[in-house]
Amino acid sequence: MTHQDLSITAKLINGGVAGLVGVTCVFPVDLAKTRLQNQHGKAMYKGMIDCLMKTARADGFFGMYRGAAVNLTLVTPEKAIKLAANDFFRQLLMEDGMQRNLKMEMLAGCGAGMCQVVVTCPMEMLKIQLQDAGRLAAHHQGPASVPSSRSYTTGPASTHKRPSAALIAWELLRTQGLAGLYRGLGATLLRDIPFSVIYFPLFANLNNLGIDELAGKASFAHSFTSGCVAGSVAAVAVTPLDVLKTRIQTLKKGLGEDTYSGITDCARKLWSQEGPSAFLKGAGCRALVIAPLFGIAQGVYFIGIGERVLKLFE
Repeated sequence: MTHQDLSITAKLINGGVAGLVGVTCVFPVDLAKTRLQNQHGKAMYKGMIDCLMKTARADGFFGMYRGAAVNLTLVTPEKAIKLAANDFFRQLLMEDGMQRNLKMEMLAGCGAGMCQVVVTCPMEMLKIQLQDAGRLAAHHQGPASVPSSRSYTTGPASTHKRPSAALIAWELLRTQGLAGLYRGLGATLLRDIPFSVIYFPLFANLNNLGIDELAGKASFAHSFTSGCVAGSVAAVAVTPLDVLKTRIQTLKKGLGEDTYSGITDCARKLWSQEGPSAFLKGAGCRALVIAPLFGIAQGVYFIGIGERVLKLFE
């Protein structure tokens, strides 16, 4: 194994570990974000705390982790691809990847965002259906709902069954093929590319401020803080695009809730029916999710867990 191969493998391990730790810590807030972004008309939840409290009362503590299994399974390759791809493009575009060149850093972030959607899009598709199921169940406690033609379940009894990721994935593949799992791909790219373009250069420049010349890298605390700050800024900046993606990827709708034919149709309906503020739904939750998620990711990444693991097998 060459030094370069070792470095790439270590980066993949670091990204995977960081993703697992981060998702476990912030998933309940991510669930609240999805439900807040999807509700329109009469609001069921007043905010993040209200959403989490009602979810815990209705489904127990583990109800706040509905859909976490999908994320925990797929976040390892997603975060590994995202972080490793950014490093790869930085080294490709900036020789040793260490020079400060904002344009090249943004281009490297763009490449990372494009690479990760291979995993991100189907992961988010499945996660959103599972996260939103509790909101829909409460929403449907009134009059019986009419099954949607775009539903991922079939038959009259389906509305009483708790969906599973395997069932949703199977129904999508059976009825729509691979394109079903990649519904909302355009919206995912529209969100993730700007996010990466903002996040990675901002993190790199913040992190460079704390690099110790003797150690050759920043401390864990500095990398963690840089990841939190860069993540929250990028998260809030792309929240309108995240709202569009969430609405488009939600297959089942509550009574009176719209379906959307695409990004433009979704944006037009949100603006005309719910006003400009609808584009910032869940912004606070999203910042609270992304900030620690990327803070943990970058902290773990710079600790070098992957390098330490690989040394055990030398």
